[in-house]
Amino acid sequence: MTQQIQIQNASLKFRIYRNRAPALKEAVIGMLTGKRDKDAVTEFDALKKINLTIRAGDRLGVIGLNGAGKSTMLKMIVGIYPPHQGRVLVQGKITPLIELGTGFDFELSGRENIYLNGALLGRSYQQMRQLEAKIIEFSELEEFIDLPIKYYSSGMHGRLAFSIGAIVEPEILLVDEIFATGDAHFVQKATDRMRHLFNSSGITLLVSHNLHQILDLCNRVIVMHKGEIVGDGPPEEMINYYVNDVAHLVKPAAAAAVAPPVEPQMLVK
Repeated sequence: MTQQIQIQNASLKFRIYRNRAPALKEAVIGMLTGKRDKDAVTEFDALKKINLTIRAGDRLGVIGLNGAGKSTMLKMIVGIYPPHQGRVLVQGKITPLIELGTGFDFELSGRENIYLNGALLGRSYQQMRQLEAKIIEFSELEEFIDLPIKYYSSGMHGRLAFSIGAIVEPEILLVDEIFATGDAHFVQKATDRMRHLFNSSGITLLVSHNLHQILDLCNRVIVMHKGEIVGDGPPEEMINYYVNDVAHLVKPAAAAAVAPPVEPQMLVK
């Protein structure tokens, strides 16, 4: 099956609750009188009528200012946030590298968290049994794998989380701002693994503020602004558009400074 993602006229709203815990008296009076504080709940458009087709072979970079909707769109594709309008159609199995380590239980051992985190990523117990040894070997945590992770350093947490997320060969890879911390050896090892995943997956989506990474790794870029896609095209062209017209980071004559690719240093939070 050929991988493909289609987002058709998809919009997503979020609610903001001004008074999260109204007093019992206020709640009862509101119910009895039928009066409600209209300002207690407000809505805003996180994504607005997104139309996007991503085909096999696309290495799509997603760039934009903070709050532009980049990560929200990835979570909508995964299914964490279903659209309020429109639809998302996915052909292929998604491997999301988003907020690695979310769901870790700090009272459990590293080994137990492999299965817990694997389940949260949609993998079966049998699949995790087959991957367990590879995950432990890649993380280089053999001596500590049966220790509760509350005793792990932040670097050890990062190693385990990345190893769980990046061990499988993805059909569709979604990556959201994963940068490297820790010793140089594991940073390079993880960077090499990410390059392999980028090259072997049918489709890759990368959200990043590192424009050098985007230029180096992607063959197509979209620019998002205030919940909308405002640009879609070749990486260098879209980066220049983002820098000059959206972010206003540099003067037009200096936009070329963004272009030269550098070796990315990405991976684990």
